[in-house]
Amino acid sequence: MPARIIFLALLALSSAACAAVQPLSPGAPRRNQPPYPVVLADKTPRGEAASAAWAQLINQQGISGKPAVTLQPITATIRNLPDNVAGHLYLPKVGTSAQMSEEETRESLRRFLSEWKALLGAEPSQLSLVSETTNADGTRTAHYEQRPFSYPLRGEYGKIDIRFTVDRRVLELSSTAIPESERIQAALAAAQPVVKAEEIPTKLVGRTVNYVDSSGQHTYTITSGTQLTVQQLVVYPRLVLNQAAALEFHLAWEINLTNAPVKVIYLDALQDEVIAVSQ
Repeated sequence: MPARIIFLALLALSSAACAAVQPLSPGAPRRNQPPYPVVLADKTPRGEAASAAWAQLINQQGISGKPAVTLQPITATIRNLPDNVAGHLYLPKVGTSAQMSEEETRESLRRFLSEWKALLGAEPSQLSLVSETTNADGTRTAHYEQRPFSYPLRGEYGKIDIRFTVDRRVLELSSTAIPESERIQAALAAAQPVVKAEEIPTKLVGRTVNYVDSSGQHTYTITSGTQLTVQQLVVYPRLVLNQAAALEFHLAWEINLTNAPVKVIYLDALQDEVIAVSQ
């Protein structure tokens, strides 16, 4: 084979090899890593399992008639109790007194969370009691937050509320906890932030964000006079754009703003995109 032909063939192979190892675009998953952002899709089996757990739980409490329960979309956790069931469910009895002490109430709630975990969508070990308040009507509300990830969870998900009476009747129950949290955590652990904290103030100047307040929808452009304080990395779930049947989980920087109508911005740490704002 002529030397010129051999040289051209080697040159073509070298060019192909270089093209094959070109760096991936920012935010794209690296080889052998899960796709990013991590997606939790609506699945029929999850809803069926939650409905089956509901039927078993109310049967154990002696409630007949098979009342249907309303589930949250995607997570298939309980949205609320049916009207004809509220007040007919009971927290587990702890202690021998007619009214449980504070310590006994906490233990009763812990047992309830364990018994109802299939419908609440979270392991009790993931839940932290962040507040327990007494309402104007004498009932009490226990508010739990799910902490399933290495980073703090932000947004509207991962919350459980139980409103109950002193005689243990459960009046309200709702959960936005996140199922499959172990899978999501494993995928997020493989995500490597691209945006560095020290770069963020410069990156955000001149960027326009959308926000909503009581007067409607607005836009705000970040100026050099806006004080930006980068707080920490967090996990932020949001509905997949243009698809209401899935959640996507982002690893994001939580950034506080001063002298601005927007108080907090969440910036995707891999894709350099503002994914949420908070008032």
